[in-house]
Amino acid sequence: MDAEAFERLVVEELDQLPDDMVEGLDNVIFVVEDRPEDGSLDLLGLYDGWSLPERDTYGMAELPDRIVIFRESHLAAVDAIDELRAEVHTTLVHEIAHFYGIDDDRLHELGWA
Repeated sequence: MDAEAFERLVVEELDQLPDDMVEGLDNVIFVVEDRPEDGSLDLLGLYDGWSLPERDTYGMAELPDRIVIFRESHLAAVDAIDELRAEVHTTLVHEIAHFYGIDDDRLHELGWA
């Protein structure tokens, strides 16, 4: 799947998330990149920024936090379009949860890690 089609899929999956999950996102952008900087295919997504509980010192005019979805990592992890949609959905929920301050241990307990 080329980059443009994958970005459309990510936007479609983002649109499917509950409003109360995404409405609280403040100063966050979503970015699609091919691979993580290290070139591996192990990482599906990344939250790059300050979680909501850490934002007490968060100031005005800060660069936006980023939620990065890695295209090639997702494509390597699945065999079918339905699996791809499900994996992108899970990755979006996982990375958004980091924005809200939910760590990997708790995500694992909830079945999102």
